[in-house]
Amino acid sequence: MTWAEFWVVLACCALTMLACRALPLFLLKGKQLPDAVSRALGFIPPAAFAALVANDLLAPGMFDAGLWPAAAPLVAALVVVVVAAKTKSLLWCALAGVASYALLALI
Repeated sequence: MTWAEFWVVLACCALTMLACRALPLFLLKGKQLPDAVSRALGFIPPAAFAALVANDLLAPGMFDAGLWPAAAPLVAALVVVVVAAKTKSLLWCALAGVASYALLALI
């Protein structure tokens, strides 16, 4: 790749980032979004977090090492779901997840 091609690619990346990230902020400044759009945008952070967690919990060859090494993270995740439903606290979810995974790793 030549330097000219590099600068063209860099400029295209910068323009794309500007168009996707900064331009909506300037266009929507001072405007109220409809309630349906606000509710739909509220689903983005939980969906992204669920995708990240599911990617770590579920893998194609997760049962290759045996049932228990694959089931331990799933059981710890189940504990976190129960704690989240009861407390609705991120701190208690994190503590419960770490503690349950540590106890399951000792077994």
